Amino acid sequence: MNYTKYEALEVVRRGNVLHVTLNRPDALNAINRQALAELSTVFIEASMNSEVDVVVLTGAGRTFSAGGDWNWMREQIRDPQQLHEVLVNSKRMLYSIIDCEKPIICRLNGDAVGIGCTLALACDFVIADDHARLADPHVRVGLVTGDGGAALWSYFVGHMRAKQYLLTGDFIEARKAEEIGLITCAVPADELDACVASLVRKMASGPTRAVAWSKMVINTSLRQALSGSLDAELAYAALSSQTADHKAAVEAFLNGEKPVFSSAARFAE
Repeated sequence: MNYTKYEALEVVRRGNVLHVTLNRPDALNAINRQALAELSTVFIEASMNSEVDVVVLTGAGRTFSAGGDWNWMREQIRDPQQLHEVLVNSKRMLYSIIDCEKPIICRLNGDAVGIGCTLALACDFVIADDHARLADPHVRVGLVTGDGGAALWSYFVGHMRAKQYLLTGDFIEARKAEEIGLITCAVPADELDACVASLVRKMASGPTRAVAWSKMVINTSLRQALSGSLDAELAYAALSSQTADHKAAVEAFLNGEKPVFSSAARFAE
């Protein structure tokens, strides 16, 4: 496999382990058009590579992913074709992770926000730095949580917990996320690499076929849950991306201001 073609990702195979790194550290690994396109193919290629048995996903620098790139969000508002690409590639990315027979371990080295959080939660294991936080704050920027997050949070922690975080956009610390079953575990930063390496060795040196097919069996119900709501998520996300609230939020952020939502004008304390 030719992994040098990737630009927003760094993809390196070491033995039977494929290391995939979100590689836009200066932008806190925000997901832009290029990154999403690459994420929609890299796990498919991992599935097809007979020399790969385990995948490790992480972020370069101090953050796993800050979510969607703001300049790219502005482009989507102005260019509906790019919005269509987002819907197609988001769907492809999620299903390629869930359908990949190789176990995918997320090394959560820092905050995971928005689509970055969804990307992490779709993995089979999430080993987090205990200082990391997770959040799906789509609503805070006038968007529906439409990239699979609604299905994943609901599946892992139940509807009431999911609503608590998705309808507020509040952050959850890694230790709390482990406690409620959202992630696998949270460990001190100086133990993160050792913990991930131990799990990688266990997966890579074990009966890889049995592990792969067990993942597929376990993920059957997860895939059904995702299939049942993802199209609706994406459709509502597309609608919300064209609202005045979202447009206001994008422009406010890019101008260093706090957004004022027109739909909240009726609110009185």
